[in-house]
Amino acid sequence: MNAPMCQQSRTAELLSSAHAHQARYLADLAELVAIDSGSYSPEGVNKVADWVQGRLDRLGFTVDRVQLPGAQGHRAGDVLVARRHGRLAEAEGGRRILLAAHMDTVFDDGTAAERPFRLEGSLAHGPGVSDDKGGLLAGLTALEILSEQGVEEYAELVFLATPDEEIGSPSSRKVTEEAARGMHYGLGLECARENGDVVLARKGVADFRLTVTGRAAHAGIEPERGANAALAAAHLVVALQALNGRWDDVTVNVGVVRAGTRANIVCPEAELRIEVRAATAAGLRHATAAIQDAAEHPQVPGTSVAVEQLDLCPPMEDTPASRRILAAAQNAAAALGFTLGAAATGGVGDANLIAGTGVPVLDGLGPVGGSDHTPQEWLDTASVPQRIALLAALITYLGNATGRT
Repeated sequence: MNAPMCQQSRTAELLSSAHAHQARYLADLAELVAIDSGSYSPEGVNKVADWVQGRLDRLGFTVDRVQLPGAQGHRAGDVLVARRHGRLAEAEGGRRILLAAHMDTVFDDGTAAERPFRLEGSLAHGPGVSDDKGGLLAGLTALEILSEQGVEEYAELVFLATPDEEIGSPSSRKVTEEAARGMHYGLGLECARENGDVVLARKGVADFRLTVTGRAAHAGIEPERGANAALAAAHLVVALQALNGRWDDVTVNVGVVRAGTRANIVCPEAELRIEVRAATAAGLRHATAAIQDAAEHPQVPGTSVAVEQLDLCPPMEDTPASRRILAAAQNAAAALGFTLGAAATGGVGDANLIAGTGVPVLDGLGPVGGSDHTPQEWLDTASVPQRIALLAALITYLGNATGRT
């Protein structure tokens, strides 16, 4: 049998196995969705972690469960980093692949009881069914299928499950970045876009606080002795919003403006909160430099502006290396009988952090879903077997550099 025919036969076997796992997938998904695991509910997140760890243990992974320090005033759930070595050394063409999913949702405790898992035709509903419990479970199921079929032609598989992605991964970020270092490929298990596209690129985000300092004075008796920080802030808002359109795929938003305490006092201090999103690291640098420049030249005499960068999430850029992963995924999809598109999005996720370490990433490899973060959240269960088979085929292909055609 020639290589293309062998690959088609292998892909057909993976799809058959994925269909055979469908009933169990749905039962497991109902069990996971029934667990409240909001980002600020570490006990619930850890119940999901217990469940995931049990599955990974049975698959022969060595699971490192990391207890995280709190961040942003709350305690986080645990992060799981699970590893399984394959048959191939790196010198023999074996590659290391990181699969990443998150266990937390945006929903408060009690939501699972208020809106329990349900099926309406092929659509599953429930809190976190798409974001990201459906994708998390798809990754575990793909690994199970590969284990059943004895596929071990890779150097190492690493499965990462994080507890705080929905709030920007403040506690788990360092663990994610450390897990990504040395990987050849990253595969993000967020669910596919509503039209079935995977995610090739995600914008990066930088958050800033600008503190404008002026000089107080009595607004009625001696306003000339004051320096109005609110007026300086107003000029900054106009200047910063005008940055939109200056560079491709860069947006600047002044989302918060605070100034003053009383109408009869010349305002002595103001604060701006700014978010920048950009498709490339260069775009973030350009916008950051422009913000700094505007702050260094306030328009109101007697005022000054301090700039503080509060956060930086790197972009997941569209690169030649990520395009090669996409091409492999599209070839596997064609063998499975469907066409696979790719999209760029402004939303961020753990895939951004992985990409920030220099690892090429393809995201959105879970089943098709949508209406994330809303009571209408849905997952198309009819897409589950194809997407699990796609993921398993992609791992098989990427894991063995010498076996590619």
